[in-house]
Amino acid sequence: MNKLIINLTPTGMIPTKEMTPHVPQSPAEIISDVLDCAQLGISMVHLHARDEEGKPTYRKEIYAEIIRGIRAKAPELVIIVSTSGRTYGEFAHRSDVLDLEGNLKPDMASLTLSSINFNKIASVNSPDMIIKLAGKMKDKRIKPELEVFDLGMVNYAHYLIKKGLIDPPYYFNIILGNIAAAQAKMLHLGLIVSELPENSFWSVGGVGDLQGRMNALGIVMGNGVRVGVEDNIYYDEERTMLATNRKLVERVVSFAGAMGRQIATPKETREALKL
Repeated sequence: MNKLIINLTPTGMIPTKEMTPHVPQSPAEIISDVLDCAQLGISMVHLHARDEEGKPTYRKEIYAEIIRGIRAKAPELVIIVSTSGRTYGEFAHRSDVLDLEGNLKPDMASLTLSSINFNKIASVNSPDMIIKLAGKMKDKRIKPELEVFDLGMVNYAHYLIKKGLIDPPYYFNIILGNIAAAQAKMLHLGLIVSELPENSFWSVGGVGDLQGRMNALGIVMGNGVRVGVEDNIYYDEERTMLATNRKLVERVVSFAGAMGRQIATPKETREALKL
């Protein structure tokens, strides 16, 4: 498939209302933002849930409310849920959302392929935790969204393939620019892409100021882009204008149009990834 996959990351775990009023936190806000961007042509959405106080939560009941609201209006949109280890480390908590069933079952779930230090906090992903999460995703027939922040994480994906824990086609989200990992540079991206297994689709996003540049590389060279307020609360590199998810997606769509790159519909994305 030569069409562009747009992966919206609307919320994340870090942005707060104090940082930007444009980050959606409540289920109603997240649903509204996702459906608004669905009209622009996003292919998939990477969800994080927040509790009543706006803090990250693993609770599947809150994810269920968000998924229900999205699927009521955009039933084909590919839905990815987070199993992040930034704020909770127990397997039962991190895998709670994987137990949703029926029309609330997610299509995909994030699987970060190693531990990583962010600016002020670590995301701990031990080998045992990664293997257990991958195993449960396979049992539940939920495809992993393979999150890569550095070259070594790709090697761990090859290890999981050898163990029979993940199946093709593989979908990688390459996230560049974190302070303790690969930077938002063409050489770093090229090295990572060169090591991806056969039958892989890859999207790229940038943390902070260089999100737009990394999205442009994804449009020109890749299978897709990762874009949203989760990774970057500003619209411009000078940080003079706060971003909204809609404006960030509109920019990607505009870039793609200028390059003559068509956007993959959710249905086309499902078919390509064999969901």
